[in-house]
Amino acid sequence: MATALAPIKIDSQTDELVSQAAHFLSHSKKEIVDLAVREYVDNHRDEIHRGVRDALLQLDGSKKSVVSMLTGFSSDDVDDLGGLSR
Repeated sequence: MATALAPIKIDSQTDELVSQAAHFLSHSKKEIVDLAVREYVDNHRDEIHRGVRDALLQLDGSKKSVVSMLTGFSSDDVDDLGGLSR
């Protein structure tokens, strides 16, 4: 399976760190970013899973629950603001 490339934007200080790491570890900048992201996700997997579970618990299949989760408004707040058209 071919991998798609998706450009990311990083600040100049981070780019410099990536460049230095790539140079001294004899890797490409792409490899450094790939390894760093994978390591970060591995180290924070429990937090990510908790966030996913919490989000799923808030969703009940209704549009209102999606709006509440995305906006941070309670169900009552959504109603007070005019609710959702059917």
